[in-house]
Amino acid sequence: MTLLEHLRRMARNNLWSNDRLYRAVLAMQPGEFEAGRVSFFPSIRETLNHILAVDRLYLDFLTDGGLGAAAYDNFVPFDGAASLAEAQADFDRRLVAFCDGLSEADLDRRVLTDRREDGLIPERIGDILAHVFLHDIHHRGQVHAMLSGTSVAPPQLDEFLLDYDVKLREDEVERLGL
Repeated sequence: MTLLEHLRRMARNNLWSNDRLYRAVLAMQPGEFEAGRVSFFPSIRETLNHILAVDRLYLDFLTDGGLGAAAYDNFVPFDGAASLAEAQADFDRRLVAFCDGLSEADLDRRVLTDRREDGLIPERIGDILAHVFLHDIHHRGQVHAMLSGTSVAPPQLDEFLLDYDVKLREDEVERLGL
């Protein structure tokens, strides 16, 4: 498997993992989404909004969208879980399409990342994508842990890449069009 193929699989894993996580979040009791919790961000709502804000920031960098740091700074957080879930799913599908449109050579191409006072820093597309996936996994893990303190059991999020796992996720992959 090439790095590009791996990154494409990771984009699909992001869509699948977020779908699983949001289905759990949407099943919580009223008040649990915004309730204060112990984590890097103080609630499930704030953590999930952070994931989407950073996702949008990096996709702007990757596509030369022109917003720079404003893509993050001007992000308007979602109050409701349903609207946030819809926005994340839309983003995840855009990221899958972006990755599907890349060539191996694109992974070494550098794009500018706006680091505010540190300036415009060129980064490799492959490195940015790897960072996005690590960032998302990191914060999804925090939400997963926070779900343990809610009325909903945290979903399994690591059954995607192995052949053994195919049967476990077959219906979800089909439903998501992956």
